[in-house]
Amino acid sequence: MPDEPLRVLIVDDQPAVVGALGVLFDLHDIPWVGAASPDEALAVASRETLGAVVQDMNFAPDETSGEAGVELFHALREADPDLPVFLVTAWASLETAVELVRQGAADYVEKPWDDAKLIDTVRGLVEARRRGLAERRAGDELTTSRRRLSDEHDLRGLVYASPAMHRAVALAIDVAGSDAPVLVSGPSGAGKERIAEILHANSPRRGGPFVPVNVGAIPETLMEAELFGAEPGAYTGLRGRRAGHFEAASGGTLFLDEIDSLPLAGQVKLLRVLQSGEIQRLGAPRPQRVDVRVVSATNARLDESLRAGTFRQDLYFRLNVVEVRVPGLADRPEDVLPLARHFLARFAAERGEPLELSAAAQGALLAHDWPGNVRELENRVRRACLVAGRRELSAADLGLDGREDEGDGDGGPARPLTGDEEAERARLLHRLHAEEGNVTKVAADLGLSRQAVYRRMARLGIEIERRPRG
Repeated sequence: MPDEPLRVLIVDDQPAVVGALGVLFDLHDIPWVGAASPDEALAVASRETLGAVVQDMNFAPDETSGEAGVELFHALREADPDLPVFLVTAWASLETAVELVRQGAADYVEKPWDDAKLIDTVRGLVEARRRGLAERRAGDELTTSRRRLSDEHDLRGLVYASPAMHRAVALAIDVAGSDAPVLVSGPSGAGKERIAEILHANSPRRGGPFVPVNVGAIPETLMEAELFGAEPGAYTGLRGRRAGHFEAASGGTLFLDEIDSLPLAGQVKLLRVLQSGEIQRLGAPRPQRVDVRVVSATNARLDESLRAGTFRQDLYFRLNVVEVRVPGLADRPEDVLPLARHFLARFAAERGEPLELSAAAQGALLAHDWPGNVRELENRVRRACLVAGRRELSAADLGLDGREDEGDGDGGPARPLTGDEEAERARLLHRLHAEEGNVTKVAADLGLSRQAVYRRMARLGIEIERRPRG
């Protein structure tokens, strides 16, 4: 069960040591289970999810070499690479313990240990383990849900990996079967039109037309004719009947982008259409019924437009029966690299040769704030594919950071680091190694956002590398 307490496994062949640690853990409300041998420890670890392991290094019959302790450590790590293993060592095996920390052990303590330090360390390990399991569980659930949506619905080729974007897609799927108006909000270039396409593609209207209209690009003098159509002679130069966008979308979906740009006079007419289901061509003697679902979009704060009196409240409530909020790319960094690779594959095919992103280019992509969102990312990858003189794209090819990532290929920055930066790089590398490249965990440990950690990695020339599980 997700809320079940995580027990700490104490492994020592001396019952007195297990008992002493058990009493100490009981006093501090830390659940635990004991094992008297490596085989017993592995059996416990195989049948329950542990919070951490506190493991002795020496076991009978050879209590000085530490070989059994080393073998147990590797067996535990092989079974569960994310399980924190804390080593308890005597002076004779101290060097071995230090080496195991380099190989991924959480830490070590020498006998006799300091109770307060031991408790603080174990609590921290269990809490980090709890967060990691929760993230893994959430990631697994997201992957399963994303796969189900993709298998059962038409996502129009949308590429994403983030929970934030998944929530927007799932909501769009949920309301697709209705004819209710939907307002898609979010920053420019974030993918609002793609969400509108998903709404249409999964609706009963999927066989009808999907008509996108950029309201902000229509001159105010032509707004009524563009949306509702016009009869011959309705305005100078019009000789034949002109169908508007509403008629063009009959039986399907009309997507009104930048709806906040619609002038007040146009808002009144649009409200009347939504209320009556009828349009009237400019110059026509009578209205006609239309069968259209309206999906609108805005990158503006419509609540501010309402207060300013530039957008009608009654129209707002008509359009905003359901709001689907599309997050900006800065709010879903998990999507940056999948999207970049998607665009890279497309543009590499146009170029006629395989291309890939260097480690430094990936770091620069993750560190960027993306004010232009997905549209900016697509344009930067297109630029890189056009200007790159080699198969591996650099940060400079992307127009990010202004640094070429050539040189010795070790992922370091092109300019020499200062002494302070070298020390900072070493500390960050140590934390990344300890967390097996999990930037989320490192960010939580440092009290920083993930974007801030990615920026530091890019500045210090640290490659993105995550060891595979298992």
